[in-house]
Amino acid sequence: MKLLEHEARALFEKYGIPHPRGFLIRSPGELQERIGELGERCVLKAQVDVGGRGKAGGILVADRATAEKKAAELFEREIKGVPVREILAVEYLEIRQEFYASIAIDRSTKQALILFTDQGGVDIETLAKERPDAVRKASLPLLMHDIPPFMVRDLLQSAPKEIGKILNQLYRVFCEKDALLAEINPLVVTPEGVYAADAKLIIDDNALARQGITVNRDLTEREREAEKHGFSYVELTGDIGVIGNGAGLTMATLDLIEYYEGRAANFLDVGGGADQERVMHAVRLVAADPSVRVIVVNLLGGITRCDEVAKGIISAGISQPVILRLAGTNEAEGRKILDGCGYRMMESMEQAVKAAVEAVR
Repeated sequence: MKLLEHEARALFEKYGIPHPRGFLIRSPGELQERIGELGERCVLKAQVDVGGRGKAGGILVADRATAEKKAAELFEREIKGVPVREILAVEYLEIRQEFYASIAIDRSTKQALILFTDQGGVDIETLAKERPDAVRKASLPLLMHDIPPFMVRDLLQSAPKEIGKILNQLYRVFCEKDALLAEINPLVVTPEGVYAADAKLIIDDNALARQGITVNRDLTEREREAEKHGFSYVELTGDIGVIGNGAGLTMATLDLIEYYEGRAANFLDVGGGADQERVMHAVRLVAADPSVRVIVVNLLGGITRCDEVAKGIISAGISQPVILRLAGTNEAEGRKILDGCGYRMMESMEQAVKAAVEAVR
């Protein structure tokens, strides 16, 4: 789950990472009451969970005379479709140099991947592609409590030495908060010192309870409903609903849809041993997405019984057409139950996917 900037900033502060003075407001009047804390100029930053908010008009610079008016304007905006409910107001910094620092999980090595560059404030993906030599990297086993001094020196090179301490503080946040990503962009040098001018933290969904987070804000309503039933479910942007059993089989179904130039609306793995009720909930959940025009059910019956799957599909009572490929335990019984009910039964996964793509065309 991605934290909002003010939430990540508060955690960074607990670990000693310096940041500009600031506070959160939920109305323009709150800013007027405390504007004196920020000096002559301030920066107003919309707290919305979208990328590129600066380019989308979500960050404004103001002085004391215009701050309240600009805050009111920002509260009236939508940033990439997301309304602004909160604004982080921070002091304006006289920036001499910007850096970028991040720590993420490198899944290929199962280590922490540290990135550092003196090209802060830019799109790091674009920079890494166009100028890979500008981004310095280091991998660190997660059993390490600190970044070794030699590694810090290699990362910083000519950058101010005090940044080394901040890198270690960021690494401790990353480890102790079960993060998938901890990022400061930009990390800035000013006449008064070095500050984290932004803060980004993404917490592993599997560790939310351990971190005391009870609600995963990143989930859609359907994803929350899927979580209640124990489904592995991800909402996508297509029009072909997908239900499978087993992550590999479900992913293979999505790959075939892509191959035949269709677009999947979701990934839903009902898991092994799904009974009638579980299948019914899965079908209704997928059908509740208004973008879904047809549903592909691709199940291999092992501990999952095809007759239970058939009963679940019928009991779901949905309006969209369902195209099935059922094979395995009680396959004949399942086919018999579905026979004459208006569902299309295919012999292979490929046939089922091709039929679904043709149906939405």
